[in-house]
Parts: sequence; structure tokens; C-alpha cells
Amino acid sequence: MVSAPSLKPRPPLPPGPYLVVGLARSGRAAARMLAARGERVRGVDSGSPAGAGRLREAGVEVFLDTDGTARLEGVRTVVKSPGVPREAPVIAAALERGLEVVGEQELAWRALPNRFIAVTGTNGKTTTVELLGHLHRTAGAPVAVAGNVGTPLSELVGAVAEEATIVCECSSYQLEDATAFAPECAVFLNLAPDHLDRHGDLDSYRAAKLRIFAHQGPGDVAVLNGDDPAVAAAETPAGARRLAFCSGPGPGCAVWLSEGTIHADGEPLLELSELGLFGAHNVANAMAAAAAALATGLDRDAVGEGLRTFKGVPHRLETVAEVGGVRFVNDSKATNVASAIVALRAFDGGVHAILGGSEKGEPFAPLVEPVVERCRACYLVGDTAARLARELAPAAGAGVELRRCHDLADAVRAAAAAARPGEVVLLSPACASFDAFESFEHRGERFRELVEELR
Repeated sequence: MVSAPSLKPRPPLPPGPYLVVGLARSGRAAARMLAARGERVRGVDSGSPAGAGRLREAGVEVFLDTDGTARLEGVRTVVKSPGVPREAPVIAAALERGLEVVGEQELAWRALPNRFIAVTGTNGKTTTVELLGHLHRTAGAPVAVAGNVGTPLSELVGAVAEEATIVCECSSYQLEDATAFAPECAVFLNLAPDHLDRHGDLDSYRAAKLRIFAHQGPGDVAVLNGDDPAVAAAETPAGARRLAFCSGPGPGCAVWLSEGTIHADGEPLLELSELGLFGAHNVANAMAAAAAALATGLDRDAVGEGLRTFKGVPHRLETVAEVGGVRFVNDSKATNVASAIVALRAFDGGVHAILGGSEKGEPFAPLVEPVVERCRACYLVGDTAARLARELAPAAGAGVELRRCHDLADAVRAAAAAARPGEVVLLSPACASFDAFESFEHRGERFRELVEELR
């Protein structure tokens, strides 16, 4: 067994009083955590998110439907929720005044003494994080899973035993605020265009992701995708142990695929036929998780058993039903084009794809080739439906039907009516959900309900 990276002391929390900007899930968790420590906390939000008002019961001053700039007086540190851009008026005003601005994830990491495995990438973060949690549980090792989706990191402060490893999903929004964040093991899965409406261009998006490695030091572990040029070219800090996962053996590859078998450190670990997930993208996720787990000291046999028994996460290539011989698959978490491409290519053909949602500014042209290869029809919904129809026109020219639908319910009914036994109705939107739903989870649950109505 490899010895786990040693823990390092955390920087102290920045001084209060605090202003928490953005009172969705992460912001509320940060405000409650600070209030529980006896700090003076104000919370502001430009809207009125559900549950924000209840922070008053925890002793937090709450101000809703305001940009928050009037509440900076007397504040020493501003805590920024990941959904709040740095260009927001209150953040710009705080920086002009010389106040410290810290992200929720950075704040919580400083307050937690635990060993961290942090995972970023455009796609596969949630699956890999949940898989790492499963590997730890299979090995009998204490673990807590948190981050970008699910449990905010701040909720773990004071609630998790110090010996537990925290496996943390890190979005570019969270990492752009990292000022000292230094996980003992950091994993970078892949890079594809996403969130360009926030970051402006791919280089800026990549730079945010790379901050996962920025403050690592000697003895820490950096796990990278050796097959993704934009990831493999990343510089990692001197002294950090650099490990790659790869589609074949090569220099620096700690985990690789060869002749249908995942190898680790030169020895077979698992036959692909035994892997509990399907799709080439999940082979890469499994190799990344294995590399991180083994490098941080988990037992090799437990890692192999965990890879066999993990069955995936909700809303990610999740089969929800088979009706009349047609398989219905919920991939609502595919909120960008690269993720939708992976989903389409997970099937041999006969796909009826439901695409569309809210606008992120990402081009849809890369979808044309996999749509032509795998789809019989595409059902276009949401704010992006018209642009999808234009940019997928070459697929229509190749014989794939493109049908504009009023909403998700209309699309599910139309796809179900057209699909033949042995084919697949796939919700893999390639877009965010905010035109019609609160979240991708809400969209996926609605898809499940609509499929259930078909029975």
C-alpha cells in the first residue's frame, strides 16, 4: 500500500465581520458555518432564493433583492458564492475598498483539517467524485463527499471526523476564487469548451481549472489525463507527485488500458468487462479514480472491488425505464456539448436525442458528427432550439430528423411515439436547464416523471 500524502496546516480564516454574497446552497452553508462559530455575518442576494430568509434564525442579517453594495460598511471579508461573477457590483466595490474576497470552497477548506482529494474537469466530475467515495467505503476508510453539486463543503465543518478523507468536486467557478486551496490529491479529468459565457474564452476557463494544482507542494499528488493535450500539458508544482491515466502504457502513466484490462503500477487491476459503468468516458473516469485512490493509500483489492460494484450516479446516463422495448436514459447532467457527445457515442445507434435548454454561448456544430452517426431523430427544446436547428442542419441533410418541440413533455411524447423496440430515447441536452427548470436535477426528475406516465 502506498502511504497517503501528509497533511499540511491550513491558513487561518480571514477576519470578520463577513458579508456573504449569494444565498443559494453554497452561500447559505457558508453563512451558517460562520454564524455557528460566533462570527458577525450579513448575507445578501440580488434575488430571493428559497431558504435564504431562514438564515435569520441562525443569527445572520439577511438582505434580499439588492446588489449588496450598501452592506459593505464595517465588513472585513466578503465570501463569494460560486455563482456570483467577480464583475458583480458588490464584489467590484469590495475589491476597490481593499477588502478580502474569498470563495465559499476556499473558506470551508481552511476550516477543515481533513485530507482532501479534489476533482475538476469539464465532464465526469460528479461520477468520479462519487466513485472515489465508493472506493473509500469499500475499503472501510472514512470519507465524506462534497462540492459543486450535492453537499456544500461548508456543511462539513464541525460535522466530519478529522480522520475522514474529503472528496471534493471543484467547478471552474469555485477554483477561480482559490487563493490558497491545496488539496493533498488533485485530479484534472479533461477539458472542453464550457462556461464561456462566464470565463470569456477557453484559455481563461482552463486557467481557472488549473488552479486546482496551483498551491500544491512536496508530497502532494497531481493526477492528470495523459490523453487530453490541454490537460497533459499542465505544469504542476515542484515536488508534487505527477501521475497520468492513459488509454495505453507510456511514460508517466500510472494507470492505463491495455487489451481490455485496466493496469495500475504495472499490474492488472480490473478487466473492462467487470467495470460497473458503461461508456469509454467512464473508463477514463474509473482510471482517474483508481490513480487517486491508490496514490492516497487505499488497498488495491478494495479499489478493484469498488470499480466492479459502482453503478453510477443519477442524471448521468441513467436508465430510468424500458417501455415497449424502448430504453429511456436520463443524462440531464450533460449541460455542455462535450458531455452530450460522450452520451451519444455510448450507444451504437437508434438514438432519439432530446437536446436544448438555456443558452451558454457554446457552438453546437461539434454535435453534427455524432448525431449523424448515432441518431434517428433529434427533438429540440428550450431557448436554444432555434440555434440548434440551424447548426445541426447538416445532420438533417444527412437524413436525421430535427423536430422542434414545445417543451420537454412534448419532446418525450414525440420521441416515444417514434422510437422502435431496441432503440433509445436519450435526454442529453448539451445545455443548462435554467430556461425551464431550477437545475439539471429538476429537469432529470421531470424526465423521469414523463417516462413513468408512458407505462
